[in-house]
Formats: sequence, structure tokens, C-alpha cells
Amino acid sequence: MTTTLITGANRGLGRETARQLIAAGHTVYVAARDEARGRATADELGARFVHLDVTDDASVAAAFARLDADGGLDVLINNAGIALLALNGPEALRVFDTNAVSVVRVTEAALPLLRRSPNPVVVNVSSALGSFAANHDPARPASHVAAIVYGASKAAVSMLTVQYARAVPEVKFNAVEPGYTATGLGGHDNSAGRPVEVSAGVIARLATIGPEGPTGTFQEDAGTLRW
Repeated sequence: MTTTLITGANRGLGRETARQLIAAGHTVYVAARDEARGRATADELGARFVHLDVTDDASVAAAFARLDADGGLDVLINNAGIALLALNGPEALRVFDTNAVSVVRVTEAALPLLRRSPNPVVVNVSSALGSFAANHDPARPASHVAAIVYGASKAAVSMLTVQYARAVPEVKFNAVEPGYTATGLGGHDNSAGRPVEVSAGVIARLATIGPEGPTGTFQEDAGTLRW
């Protein structure tokens, strides 16, 4: 069984992915910037809590020092993300820092621990809204949604996945499209989305791949999604 850290895991997809992995026997660290909510979630699920703000270098360093002292890490799930509607520079920077730059910040801190694992895995939660293929396919919902900054940030997540898979071949990197899900992302009414239990399944599946599993791919329920 693996030791997994999930960012933004106190609610939504992160929380449900943690629940599914724990149910399968894995050790999971619920990482969250809100300490009270993160601890409550960890206690409820039977997870471990680590305070981690993905936009803060010192917080990230402290979190992985804790994991190093605890024994290491096998799987990193970069799940933390935000969606803001305002189209201005400061808000765009917030979205990119949380959704994309944090992937670099957290992954770089995690790599020394992951390299000591016999089967290191990184899962980056992306979106079809960041897929050029999905955005140009009239049959895909993504082609009918205007998500200017959020979509661009998720396209960056996907490219980071490709580049890390190439640069760090000893670690398996994959991006996932969890689908439109009934979560509180962005503070919007997403109640029309599918159950979080379904969407978290693809994240959990990629988090538990074996040594012969894929790397440098973009996955959804049905298999590979074109970039």
C-alpha cells in the first residue's frame, strides 16, 4: 500500500479521493491550507493531516519536511485549484499561482521523497476545459464553455505533466480530467454535475497504477483524452 499526499483535500474531489484510497488500504495525508477544516476532514476519514498552502513556499517546504520525518511519500496528487470569474491581472495571477505554478512548487518539494519510493507517481488534476482537442470538438461540453483563465491554467497543468514526464522519467506523471462534478469549486452552483464519488474514481485509478503504468498521459473515465 502507498503513502499519498493530496493537496486541497478538505473538500470536493480531494476529500473523496482520500476516502476512496483509505478504503482501499492506503495511507493518505489530507493537505489543506485551512487547518481546522483539514484536521476535521482527516479525523473523519481516518487520514493524516498536514498543513499546506500550495501558494506559499515556506508552507510547502514545512509540509514535506514533515512527510520526510514520517517516512516518505509514494504518490502526490496535485488537486488544489480555484476558479474565479473576474478577468483582471491580479485574479488571473491568483488562478495561475494556485492551479499551475503550485504544481511546480509542490512537485519540486516532493521529488526528493518520491525518488526514494519503489513506485513513485504524480497525478495532476487537470480539466477538459484545458484540452485543445476537447475545446475544438463540438460533441464535447468543453467546446461550449467560456473559461478563459481557468481553462488556460489547466492547459498549463497538462503541459507541465508532459514536461515532467519527459524530464523525470523515474516518476510516473499523468493528468486527469475528472469530469463536471457537483462540488463547490469557484463558489458556483455546480449541482448539475455528476456525483463526486464517480469523478474521484479516475483520480484514484491513476494514483494506484503499478510500475508498468502509463506516464505522460491525459486520462478520463473512458481512457486517454487527447491534449
